[in-house]
Amino acid sequence: MGLDLPTNRDRMIERLEKELLIARSDDGSWNLLNLGALLFAKQLSSFPTLNRKALRVIHYKGNNRMETLHEQIGNRGYANGFEGLIGFINARIPHNEVLGTALRKKVPMFPEIAIRELVANALIHQDFAQTGTGPMIEIFDNRLEIKNPSNPLIDTDRFLDSPPKSRNEALASLMRRVGICEERGSGIDKVVHQTEVFQLPAPIFQTTPEHTRSVLFAHKDFEEMSATERVHACYLHACLRYLMHDYMTNESLRERFGLSAEKSASISKIFTAAKRQSLIAPAEQNQSIKFARYIPHWAT
Repeated sequence: MGLDLPTNRDRMIERLEKELLIARSDDGSWNLLNLGALLFAKQLSSFPTLNRKALRVIHYKGNNRMETLHEQIGNRGYANGFEGLIGFINARIPHNEVLGTALRKKVPMFPEIAIRELVANALIHQDFAQTGTGPMIEIFDNRLEIKNPSNPLIDTDRFLDSPPKSRNEALASLMRRVGICEERGSGIDKVVHQTEVFQLPAPIFQTTPEHTRSVLFAHKDFEEMSATERVHACYLHACLRYLMHDYMTNESLRERFGLSAEKSASISKIFTAAKRQSLIAPAEQNQSIKFARYIPHWAT
């Protein structure tokens, strides 16, 4: 947290108690609370009630789950193990080779900021009442899936614009103060923005009866994207522009996909499909097609 170390043992104990990491027992000794173990344990396996809450990382060969290349269970607490976890994931994800000014260099397929935000969200927003399951990250050649046991408190279509809601307030607050998350509701905005900067397919957010899953996809050229992928990217782009107090236009969506002005007709087709699915709406009535501006459907 960047705070000065307390000057004596009693003040250290007092601070740990104030942060809900420990609690005094009836006989005057101190008990380590779940929050303290979950964040700062050297070995989560030492705590039977938290053992299954350790984050699993599974790296597969190819695009399916037929062959596992490596599996790792993070045994450290979420706070003191977070940087090592992110480093481990970045070392495992595929890299693209790009040509710079003079030399070729390898860059990660997925932006690190997006990975950090989604992993932090998965840890913070899980439902600890669910037993026998925990957060998991799966690495494939063409995608990264991050799953946590919970149903989200807000609709997945409104992840970008809804104010933050935390199922585990003490956990979220402490992880914010140690610099792991912001607790401002801007994490998904960053994820979507970074996928646009990297010109990746838009991320998807899904729910099952017991889990929430976020998926980052490897790069695809515009021609390789399906109609569904293009429309989904269009919707998230409209949301992001609206939150910037701006509008989605033909030009802005072309820039998002890395297309030239000659592809304006292709973008217009995406607008038509998105409007047909009631995902976007015109910003003004009777606007010209050439200079049309759009907003997400929920902003009307």
